[in-house]
Amino acid sequence: MIKGFDSYANEYDAWFLENPNVLESEVRLVASTLKDGGKILSVGCGSGLFEKIIREEFGININDGVEPSASMAEIARKRGLNVVEATAEEFDYPAGKYDTILFNGCPSYITDLATVVDKVYKALPAGGRIVLVDVPKESTYGIMYNLAKALGTWHHPLLEGVYPPNPYPIELVKIASWRTTAEKIDLVKKSGFQKIEYAQTLTTHPLYSDLKAEMPVEGYDKGDYVAIIAYK
Repeated sequence: MIKGFDSYANEYDAWFLENPNVLESEVRLVASTLKDGGKILSVGCGSGLFEKIIREEFGININDGVEPSASMAEIARKRGLNVVEATAEEFDYPAGKYDTILFNGCPSYITDLATVVDKVYKALPAGGRIVLVDVPKESTYGIMYNLAKALGTWHHPLLEGVYPPNPYPIELVKIASWRTTAEKIDLVKKSGFQKIEYAQTLTTHPLYSDLKAEMPVEGYDKGDYVAIIAYK
């Protein structure tokens, strides 16, 4: 898992707060995957922004987090999380302690996702779930991000009129590696997860996705933010 967020903790929060309907759509999606989630661990919890909103708006408590960025972890602690500073690969997932292990927005920043999913499968109790939520590589956002990454900037004629008014910080785009939904499904199946569900949001073009908040819908065929929920 990449440790490159220390310099961008404030930018990360600022982007979400400047895109409140995108934030609300994504929060609703994540919250929908955590119903009856039992004891939850949030890996790559960042600043704890999502966890705070989910606690306040949905009454779902996420008390524990894992985050490699010291500056992000410090903000998350101020928002009420118990945070271990470690990468997803380094963290020692305690057997049977958590019913749900959440990876929200961070799979694209995890280098060895296959090993992480294997470790989570072994740690979860029977009936436990892993939740992988991220921008799919094949989605409109994913294609747009990869083009910006290849160009090294948002300010290029090929992207003119394409990206939203407040685009994701290019520094964070550059260090991400998006995977297709199919790749992530294959990883969870190979680890042993059998029952898999899907939910999605941000179903309009990125230019318009902050105009109004969306409710999550089933599937993964049209959303730019997709949740894979796999049960042991």
